[in-house]
Amino acid sequence: MNDTAGPVVRHDEAARQFVVDLDGHRGELDYELEGGVMRLVHTGVPAQIGGRGVAANLVRNALDFARARGYKVRAECSYAAAWMQRHPEQQDLLG
Repeated sequence: MNDTAGPVVRHDEAARQFVVDLDGHRGELDYELEGGVMRLVHTGVPAQIGGRGVAANLVRNALDFARARGYKVRAECSYAAAWMQRHPEQQDLLG
């Protein structure tokens, strides 16, 4: 599920998080599941690892997971919502 162009993303399904550990810092995307809807509620990337595509890679991996499981996505996090607007090929996941 990892995008080869960016840092390695790990899915912690128990914590409902996608995480990237890079240079001693952690970026994460938190989500919640309600029925068949995956709510993307928070994306956080420290400034120390910003500008390297970490947040985009987290969102891509979350959307790949949602697609594989047949979930619809509600992007409540402002970063995830903006990312999805810039990627119309992902619009079919919105629900």
